[in-house]
Amino acid sequence: MASSRLQASVRQLSKTYKKKSRFDIGIASELPAAYKKFWREWKVLKPAAVHFVPQEGRWKRDELTGVTLPIQNVPIPLKHPAEINDGIWGGEAVVKGFQKRDPLRRRVPHYWVPVLKRTVVKSEVLNTHLSVTVTDRTIRLINDHYGFDHYLLKTPACDLVSMLALKLKKQILTELMNGCPRLAHDPEKQKNIYEEYSTYLSSYTPEEIEWYGLTWIEALSKVAKLKEAANKPVPLKNIYRKNLVEKLRAAGLEETKTSPDEISNTTSWLSKMNPFGKKDEA
Repeated sequence: MASSRLQASVRQLSKTYKKKSRFDIGIASELPAAYKKFWREWKVLKPAAVHFVPQEGRWKRDELTGVTLPIQNVPIPLKHPAEINDGIWGGEAVVKGFQKRDPLRRRVPHYWVPVLKRTVVKSEVLNTHLSVTVTDRTIRLINDHYGFDHYLLKTPACDLVSMLALKLKKQILTELMNGCPRLAHDPEKQKNIYEEYSTYLSSYTPEEIEWYGLTWIEALSKVAKLKEAANKPVPLKNIYRKNLVEKLRAAGLEETKTSPDEISNTTSWLSKMNPFGKKDEA
């Protein structure tokens, strides 16, 4: 009885004092839902298994001993160097582990690095060829998706990993949203390409495409610039001028009539007050 009450109290406290996420602190609290959706796809969604073969089910039986053991699909820790953002590695990364090179000696640390190669890919939507660093798995995935554009548009951000792939995906989505203007010189091709790839736009809104592919620092900078532009101070003279025009319109006075004598008197009075005005020659 006491344990159940204690558990209920702990649950109540956990609801009351909820741990703040990165979106609840500072200017990050003003990030729109469009960027939060991209962040979940990029950092929260579980990526596909690349360096191990996941097993289905919850239990398995050992064929030799007959012992039933639980299935634990624990992903291998991966290292993502800075160079991964300059290419498209197809979900591969650097694996850190140990290697026993001699049965009579202790194991030693070892890094397994994917084999990288330089190749040229074609983007039909962007109507251009790109020279990028890829792996064999990247080439296989592009062939399985029947094209570079289909591979980027169908693959979630957590599997693309590199910023180059995310920026290209955002650029392709923006091009599709604008109707493929790069193909305006060939209307028939423009129509065919748009009809083939426009189905991907149903998963995104224009705001989501605008915030897609931004890093955390880029998103915060974008929020700060939008906030600064919204709170940009307006000179008081513009406000006073606007209020004066509104009062004149309300009074039905479109223009004021001033006699020539009044204009000359005003001009002479202003010339006396202006220290930079020309003095009358004797």
